[in-house]
Amino acid sequence: MFSLFKKALSLLVFFIPSLAIFAQNNKPYVVMVSFDGFRHDYVEKYNTPNIKEFIKQGAAAEMMRPSFPSKTFPNHYTLVTGLYPGNHGLVDNTFYDKGRDTFYSIRQRAKVEDPYYYGGLPLWQLVQQNGMKSASYFWVGSEAPIGGQFPSYYHRFDDTVPPKNRVQAVFDWLSLPESERPHLLTIYFSMVDTQGHEYGPNGEKTKEAVMQADSLVGMLVAGLKKINLPVNVILVSDHGMYEMQNKPEYFIYQEDILAGLPKDDFIFVNNSTHANIFVKNKAKEDSIYNVIKARESYFKVYKKAEIPAKLHFNGHPRIGDLFFVVDPAFSIYSKESLAKKPETRAVWGVHGFDPSITPEMGAIFYAKGPNIKAGVKIPAFDNIHVYPLVAALLGITPPKVDGDSKVLEGILKK
Repeated sequence: MFSLFKKALSLLVFFIPSLAIFAQNNKPYVVMVSFDGFRHDYVEKYNTPNIKEFIKQGAAAEMMRPSFPSKTFPNHYTLVTGLYPGNHGLVDNTFYDKGRDTFYSIRQRAKVEDPYYYGGLPLWQLVQQNGMKSASYFWVGSEAPIGGQFPSYYHRFDDTVPPKNRVQAVFDWLSLPESERPHLLTIYFSMVDTQGHEYGPNGEKTKEAVMQADSLVGMLVAGLKKINLPVNVILVSDHGMYEMQNKPEYFIYQEDILAGLPKDDFIFVNNSTHANIFVKNKAKEDSIYNVIKARESYFKVYKKAEIPAKLHFNGHPRIGDLFFVVDPAFSIYSKESLAKKPETRAVWGVHGFDPSITPEMGAIFYAKGPNIKAGVKIPAFDNIHVYPLVAALLGITPPKVDGDSKVLEGILKK
C-alpha cells in the first residue's frame, strides 16, 4: 500500500509542474507595438490602408488620452505600469531628482539603465512572475533591471536598427520552442515622432513616416498569419503632436518669467510646455511664487499642492515646489538657446500639453486578435487602462494600479 502511495505521489510531482507549463504555454500571446508620436487622427488624415484594415478586424478607440505630461518616456512607462507619471516617478523626459541632486535625461545611458528611477511593476516583470517569458525590442524601462529583473529578451536602444529587423524579431521570438517563447512582446518605432517634430503634423515627411508605420503593420499582420499561435496585437502611441508656429508671439521667455529673482534661491527646470521650480529655501517659496504669479501670461503657475487634480501630478518629489502649465500653442524658451540656434522653419511639432484640453495630444489604440471582438468602436479613454487589459489577455491578475480593468473589458471575447 505504501509503495502504491509513493508511486502516486511521484506521478503527481511529475505531472503538476507539467500541467502548469502546459497551462502557461496555451495562454494567448500579446504583441504591443508603439509608434511614437502617432496622432489619433493620422489614420484618416493620411489614409493608411493596412491600419484601416486592422481596425476593421478588431477594436478601435476614438482616441487614447496620454497621461500628463504628454511626453515620450512618462507615457511609454505608464502603458507598461498602469500608473500615472506622478505615481511611477518617470515624470518627464528630463527632470531633476532631489534625492540624488542630479538630472535624469533620456540621452544619459547610465541613468536610463538605472532602476532607481523607475517605480511600479512593468508588464514584463508581471508576466515573468506568472511563469511566462517576455521580450522587448526597445521600450522605456526595458533596459533597466527594475526590481532586479530585465525582460527575458531585450535590446539596448539603437534607433539605427532598421524597422523591418524589429518586426522580424517578433517572428523569431514567436518561433522559439514553447518553453522559450515569450507571451508578451513589446516593440517600439520612433519615425513618426521624429518627423512630426521636424516638420509638424501636417508636413509631407510626417506623412511619409506615417505610411512607413502603416507598411510595418502590414508586414507584422502578414507574418503573424504564418505563425500558428493565438496572437493578439495592440497598436498604441504615447502622444500626438501640435503644430507650433515659429512666431515670437507664441514664445514665453524664461528670462522674463524669472527676471529679478536670485538664481541661487531655486533650480528651474524647463520642459517647454511645462516647467518646475525647486525652491532651495522654503522660506522664500511664497515670495518667488508671488513674483511669478503676477507675470502669468499664457501659462499658469501653481504651488505643488494646488496643481489641478485632473493632471494626477502633485505627489512625487520629482515635481517642483512650483509648477508651470503652458497654454496650448505656446512654449517656454530661453532667449540664449534661441539665439544660438536660430530657427528657419515656419512650423515644427510640439507635445507635452495638457491632454484634457488639447485634442492634438490624443494617441492611438487599436487591437485585434483571437481574444478581441471585431468591429468594436470605443470612446476615448486614459492610457492607464492598457496595463490591466494586457494582464487580462494573458490570464493574469494585475496588482493594484491607477488603471481599471473594467474600462476595456468590453472589447474582450468571453
